[in-house]
Amino acid sequence: MQLPHPSAYTHTSSPLGQITLAAAGQKLVGVWFEDQTHRPDLSCSEQAPKHPVLQQAAGQLAQYFVGQRSHFDLPLDLSTGTAFQQLVWQALLTIARGQTCSYQALSAAIGRPAAVRAVGGAVARNPLSIIVPCHRVIGAHGALTGYAGGLGRKTALLQLEGAL
Repeated sequence: MQLPHPSAYTHTSSPLGQITLAAAGQKLVGVWFEDQTHRPDLSCSEQAPKHPVLQQAAGQLAQYFVGQRSHFDLPLDLSTGTAFQQLVWQALLTIARGQTCSYQALSAAIGRPAAVRAVGGAVARNPLSIIVPCHRVIGAHGALTGYAGGLGRKTALLQLEGAL
């Protein structure tokens, strides 16, 4: 994944480890755990802890982790993905807190029932972890499978939201 240029980033702490936040202009473009797969190279981005969108995102994430926020109200930019990835990421936004959805059901919801593997790949490359709730997608029969931030974090996020 390539971040838009110019972009800014900062780090924030969470109960599940350090999180990197990235913004382009006045929109949030990335939320990644410190050891998450599919993280972009931030070497061409400016570290900007005072960026208003990054501060807003850090504040809302802090509220989320202590149970004071059930949804996020942030300006998002999902344009870093392909058209298919963006379709999947938009569908993720419809999965309510406390709910889960299988990869198969997500594939059907976007009108591509045979694209389960491609949907899985798009979910794995979601650039806005937690905010765009890819952790709410589970395997067949309720199995907790795949999460770029690690299955332990996926379990913790689902427990926090009351989905487990």
